[in-house]
Parts: sequence; C-alpha cells; structure tokens
Amino acid sequence: MIKTAFVTGAASGIGKSTVEALYANGWTLGLADINVEVLKEISAHWDSNRVHCYQLDVRDAQQVTDRIKSFAECNKQRLDLLFNCAGILQVDRFEDISAERHQQIFDINVMGVIHGCQAAFPYLRNTPRSQVINMSSASATYGVPHMASYSASKFAIRGLTEALNIEWADHKISVTDIMPPFVNTHMVTSQTSESRIMQRLGVNLDASDITAAILAQIENPKTHRAVSLQFQILYALNQITPAWLNRQMMRFLNRP
Repeated sequence: MIKTAFVTGAASGIGKSTVEALYANGWTLGLADINVEVLKEISAHWDSNRVHCYQLDVRDAQQVTDRIKSFAECNKQRLDLLFNCAGILQVDRFEDISAERHQQIFDINVMGVIHGCQAAFPYLRNTPRSQVINMSSASATYGVPHMASYSASKFAIRGLTEALNIEWADHKISVTDIMPPFVNTHMVTSQTSESRIMQRLGVNLDASDITAAILAQIENPKTHRAVSLQFQILYALNQITPAWLNRQMMRFLNRP
C-alpha cells in the first residue's frame, strides 16, 4: 500500500529535501508551507495524483485542521506520517529580539507542532504503524546563548515528543524527533548576528544529512535521534555528566 505523509515547512531546506526523498521512494505527499507557489514549482513535474500542495500558516489551528483533513480525505482517511518541519530561528542577544519575535518563534516552533499533532491524530489513529516526526535540535540539550528562545522552543518539542511517545503508544502511533546541530540551510545562513558556539562547532551538515536521518527514523524509530557523530558523542555525554559540567562546557564554547 502506498504510504502517505503530510509535511510542514516543505518549501525549503530540510522540508524540501525530505519531500523530494519521500516522493522518490513512492510516497503520496501533502506539501504544506506559507509559500505555496514554491511548493508548486518543486512538484511541477511530479505525478499530480501523488502530490497535494497547501498554503499553510502553522500558527492557525483551524487552517492546520482543514489542510490535514483535506489531505486525509484524498487518501481514505489515512495518514502514515506527519513530519512537523516548519520552524524559524533568530540568532541574537535575548534583549535585542523583540517580544513579538520571541512570540513568533514559539507560535511557529511549538504551537505549530501542537496544532499539527492535534489535527493529524484522528487519521494517524486510523492508520496502522503511523508516525509523527518532530523537528527538534541539538539546542534542546542545554540552553544555547544568543539562541535562547529558539533553544527553549526545542526543549518544548523534546518534552512534547517524550510525552506523546508514551501517551500515543496506546494508539500504536510512534512519536519521535530529530535532533541535529547547525545545518547549512537558509534559516541558518540568513542570520545577521553571529553565534560564538555556531562559529566554534561549525555548520557541518546540509539538508540531505537530515533527510537521511529522517528516512532512518521512519525505518527504525528512536525517541530522540541525534544527528552527526560530533553531536551523538556530545549528546551521550550530556546524559551522564552532571549539570554543572554541561554548563561549564557551554560557557567554554561561548567564550569571546
């Protein structure tokens, strides 16, 4: 049976790379992004029976519900995968980011995921071995200076993922996340302020590396999938080292 996936933030970066890979693997796709014209360009030469494009602002709960419902109705009320990929980042000193921008980061990065999960639940429950994959981050292991709101939003995704991973097991729905460090996408390269930690650790991954991790997650789900050898080592150490040592490491990486 053909598998179905609804992907938010599908017009660029990790979302775009992932839908291209899923399409190549035979999936039927719901592509969602605030920029629907780019989605249409991406899928212009794809089989129209397997691709549905939706303009979507994930901050709008009713809009998310309507778009996912529309896609599920095209696929006999089934949904094999919800990939919550939409997200934004601003690198800057906390006090130099406006309250409105802090709110926007949470509305998209956190509430967007909650809206997606709520809207998709009836169709995920209706589909055997269905999955939710959330886009988290390496910054969900310890708060990252100059990325405070973004980091906090990814902590929220980590907590939501852990809770639903247990709660939705009753419905045989797998809920997991992907935790990459910095990725060479427009979201990172478009930043106008610098992060010392980003400079020290480097931007060593591209979107295709994260897509490979997502495909691995589909085949072999882990509650949290750390991406890159460098971060896998740091993540493993974070689980066993005391909090004061993790704090000192972060201070060291953030030194002038």
